[in-house]
Amino acid sequence: MTVIKRLGSGWMVIAALFFAIMGALVKIGAPYFSAMEMVFYRTILSVVVLGGVAVVTGKSLATPYIKAHLGRGVAGTMGIMLFFYALIHLPLATAVTLNYTSPIFLAILSFVILKERINRATAAVLLLGFMGVIILLRPSIGGEQFVAGLVGLSAGAFAGWAYLQVRELALLGEPEWRVVFYFSAVSAFIAGILAFVDGWHMPQNGQQVLILLGIGVTALIAQLSMTRAYKVGRKFVVASFSYLTVVFSTVLGVLWFAEVLHWQELVGIAIIIISGILGSVLPKKK
Repeated sequence: MTVIKRLGSGWMVIAALFFAIMGALVKIGAPYFSAMEMVFYRTILSVVVLGGVAVVTGKSLATPYIKAHLGRGVAGTMGIMLFFYALIHLPLATAVTLNYTSPIFLAILSFVILKERINRATAAVLLLGFMGVIILLRPSIGGEQFVAGLVGLSAGAFAGWAYLQVRELALLGEPEWRVVFYFSAVSAFIAGILAFVDGWHMPQNGQQVLILLGIGVTALIAQLSMTRAYKVGRKFVVASFSYLTVVFSTVLGVLWFAEVLHWQELVGIAIIIISGILGSVLPKKK
């Protein structure tokens, strides 16, 4: 228990590692299952576990903000579906980095939707982030991967939209576990329907079962660790540590998939990480 309390922002290191492993498992499962199926298995375990814990501990699943949860759930579901598609068709580090453009889109959406004023420093960081995107995509996205690259960038945009709604739910006083539960429930429902229309692929052996189980378990551990990190850790340190997912994904891409990143791609990844960290600590208003 003492070790758990001392981890603090270190919970984000755990979250980053398990998010990276989840991404790698999605690539491994791609030959056997569709993106929709893997999204379903990624979220259904969270529904079962969080719902079960709520029932056992006497916590209520009822909420007066069901429309807000549905909106967050749809945006988050779109983000994760597009992210899984990018994971299947792009190098692991590239897909993960594109998904981590979400802070850039969060700042833009805050300006457009919430009418928050952005100062010059933040505007410069946003431009820096998009420069990183251009540098990352230009050498790594060939003709057949161009669509996947746009899909990966769109995943970051939808993730930013989802985070904006999470922030609004937090201001309304909704607990983190309930936000995760309803997101997972909406996502599992939508992905389940789409997978049914496309056609289910049942696991053929123990290895495929472990892949699906691994996607769900790693996602749940990562989600809970991230929530814990933001609750007990320092915001700047937590935001910085979150980008370790890119680092871990780069290592896994090399070790598991023999992926090779050129220096231009590494520069683009570094710029996006720096812009994301700066964007999380710079004030958005004048």
